[in-house]
Amino acid sequence: MTRLGDELGLHALALEDAISTHQRPKLEEYEGHVFIATRTVQLWEARMEIGETHMFVGSNYVVAIRHGSGSGYQRVSDRLQRRPNGIKAATPYALYLVLDLIVDQFRPVIESMQDRFHSLESQLMGGAKPGRDMLERLYEMKRDLTALRDAAEPMQEITQNLIRLHPELSTKELKAYYRDIHDHAVRVSAAIDRLRASTSDAMQFHLASLSVKQNESVQKLAGWGALLALPTVVFSLYGMNFEFMPELKWPWAYPVVLLATGAAVLVLYRRLKRRGWL
Repeated sequence: MTRLGDELGLHALALEDAISTHQRPKLEEYEGHVFIATRTVQLWEARMEIGETHMFVGSNYVVAIRHGSGSGYQRVSDRLQRRPNGIKAATPYALYLVLDLIVDQFRPVIESMQDRFHSLESQLMGGAKPGRDMLERLYEMKRDLTALRDAAEPMQEITQNLIRLHPELSTKELKAYYRDIHDHAVRVSAAIDRLRASTSDAMQFHLASLSVKQNESVQKLAGWGALLALPTVVFSLYGMNFEFMPELKWPWAYPVVLLATGAAVLVLYRRLKRRGWL
């Protein structure tokens, strides 16, 4: 990197940023060149991997430095060889190809996220037992979507700055191509936002299901408590040692009290059952 900086006259601060990871996506202009830091995503063994690509763009060169795993730039090289409409294989077109590759790599990741959400949604709507595991999986997905949004959104600002402020890179013949990258970045961000909103709704639905389940359990406990309370109140009266209880001298008092209490419990049980408390 030091030899590259000396050869191309790259700014020392830009070189320091290019070597370091966890850079904020940005476009910075230096004397004689532009430094662009972007975040990249790709599917790697069915998992989302976030990396970084830093670029130095001069009048006759594009240097791309990739941090993290990636598929390489073979596609850029191939497309550079078969230029459409007689476009020159110069810096503006090479930069467009690299940025287009970065934006296109968001699409399969989003499609994978959508399939993942639909699977979780099917489990939620299919009557799966609500629990902590489902909530953790939804939260993990929302965290991944937040990271994906943080990687995708800055591409809109970067492409806008290239179109508005750098006509030497976004040339007249390539302006439509750069606008196409911007449109793709906007659609990617919109898709991510919709998926994040759906995930939030699913989390709220799951929490509501847990609350309903808990309320049902409380209702059942309250219903059984009411059934037990009725005979408890009746039989506790006979433990008060009252001196004057006329029914104590009646031979049928005991079976009548038992039958009356059982009938009252049965009526209460049927009413609670009808209302869904049991």
